[in-house]
Amino acid sequence: MTSENFLDLPPLLSARGTVTLPGSKSISNRVLLLAALSEGVTEVRDVLLSDDTERMLDSLQKLGVVIERLDTHVFRVTGCGGNFLVKDAELFLGNAGTAFRPLTAALALSGGHYKLSGVARMHERPIGDLVDALRQLGADIRYLGNEGFPPLEIFPAQLAGDVVQVRGDVSSQFLTGLLMALPLTGRTVKVDVVGELISKPYIEITLAMMKRFGVSVERQEWQSFVVFGGQRYRSPGAIYVEGDASSASYFLAAGAIGGGPLRIEGVGSDSIQGDVRFADALALMGAQITMGPNWMEAKAPASGRLKAIDLDCNHIPDAAMTLAVAALFADGTTRLSNIASWRVKETDRIAAMATELRKVGATVEEGADYICITPPAHIKHAAIGTYDDHRMAMCFSLAAFGAEGMRINDPTCVAKTFPDYFAAFAGVTQAVPVIAIDGPSASGKGTVAGRVAAMLGFHYLDSGALYRLLALAAQRDGIALDDEAALAALAARIDIRFEGSDVWLDGAKVGDELRSEVTGGYASQVAALHQVRAALLDKQRSFRRAPGLVTDGRDMASVVFPDAVCKIFLTASAEARADRRYKQLKEKGMGANIAALLQDIRTRDERDSQRSAAPLQQAPGASLLDTTALNIEQAVQEVLDRYQAK
Repeated sequence: MTSENFLDLPPLLSARGTVTLPGSKSISNRVLLLAALSEGVTEVRDVLLSDDTERMLDSLQKLGVVIERLDTHVFRVTGCGGNFLVKDAELFLGNAGTAFRPLTAALALSGGHYKLSGVARMHERPIGDLVDALRQLGADIRYLGNEGFPPLEIFPAQLAGDVVQVRGDVSSQFLTGLLMALPLTGRTVKVDVVGELISKPYIEITLAMMKRFGVSVERQEWQSFVVFGGQRYRSPGAIYVEGDASSASYFLAAGAIGGGPLRIEGVGSDSIQGDVRFADALALMGAQITMGPNWMEAKAPASGRLKAIDLDCNHIPDAAMTLAVAALFADGTTRLSNIASWRVKETDRIAAMATELRKVGATVEEGADYICITPPAHIKHAAIGTYDDHRMAMCFSLAAFGAEGMRINDPTCVAKTFPDYFAAFAGVTQAVPVIAIDGPSASGKGTVAGRVAAMLGFHYLDSGALYRLLALAAQRDGIALDDEAALAALAARIDIRFEGSDVWLDGAKVGDELRSEVTGGYASQVAALHQVRAALLDKQRSFRRAPGLVTDGRDMASVVFPDAVCKIFLTASAEARADRRYKQLKEKGMGANIAALLQDIRTRDERDSQRSAAPLQQAPGASLLDTTALNIEQAVQEVLDRYQAK
């Protein structure tokens, strides 16, 4: 269920199938910039379409680079040979670090005047180490806000120097941006890395891409890099962008948690991306991993449960976030270390991850460069904050494999790298199945639903009982049935349990008064109130647990469980329903008048079909089942047959 602000993921049972990955964000933006800096025309295929790449494309075009879109993911870039035609421009780069850092370096050495800015979070992400390194080469860069952070103003450089130092322990993007810009100087420049270089696999991507465009870099261990003078970027003609290995991590983890096999196509053993080694980390947790040149596949451990690991994650900094959520499904305490770079990403990912993991019940310890996760005995449903961070949203989709599902706030933030992520995720995951049986009063849907649930071994939810129980609780507490706000507050706090044929309200077993005609009338009144229905919505959805749920009501298939795998609209003639209700009451020794029952049913049908809050109607995709001429056993079998057919 979605709204503008959140996405409700149902509890998930399993994951299997095949996913074709979108192009890598890191490679897409590197290739687009290198194509722009090159001599010649480059056709770039399988480009990721996302917020970050849109920022790069927009900026390059503002700088005078001719870019033509040939197909959805195919662009023709006419290179400028390192000399941007536009020498004065203001560029807005959102929160795209993979665009901001390399463009800063390239523009600082290109002889123009530029202003670079982004969203508020981009202005909190450090860039001082890159600026300091560029200044050693004669770049003229000034801070327009806080020292060491964007926004920046760049003036034409007075190039000088052939040795430059750059810190390597904050972000590999500083070194990436510097290396990609150095051929613009025309001179031989040596770069010395100060401190330990983190995220080495991302530097390997940079070196591989530069080589594809004709520039070789001499790497001296991981401490020094030499870019020799006289080299110029030249178009390779056509180049393909690999699938995003970081995005592969969510699906590999889903396969490992949800059983699998789940195959990812677009990245594999031949990949130049370091995040393919996420598969090795999953294997350490017990997952069964296989791969080929351009694919990977994950299945759950033979034992069925993942196991905790203690891992240095310097080699997979982005994909390590997925391990933190996978740890919810592992036996023991998982420790992920050497992840200081999480602190300076789209958000402080260590703090954000710790906060959200605690919401679902995990015990979490965090430090400057590590996080430890001990899973809870029971993963709780929570509204997950995503901090405008695409990876937070995608990682926590995995938490829906817990018994209660999960709510993801601001799900559209995945547009940064994987706009269609949740659709792809839904395509390979199987939710706890729901059979939703709607219908008018006294149609027999409760009896049918209860028996179907028993035969399948599923849980059962009598949604009508929720409204009846609320009416009883309101009478108990002296709340008027037209006091919408008070009723909604009561609906949110009452505790309701179904145990076989028994019903419990706030710890007390409810008797025959639940099924009385008076209580039914009261329930119909409160069910017409918008605030009441909203308050009971989450309570109804919480009944969705493995192995499945059968539920009956008025809007189960249309509002509460629109993704139900089987939707039935069960009805019968008013006369047949009145006769059934009459016999039920007589069997219980209760007085009844069939003419009055018939009139009551017709009145209730009219009210239920005309009410503004979830009017009674056959939901889209629901099949009609008229039971006027059927007995209970026949109706139950018909529902079972339709479910099996699904």
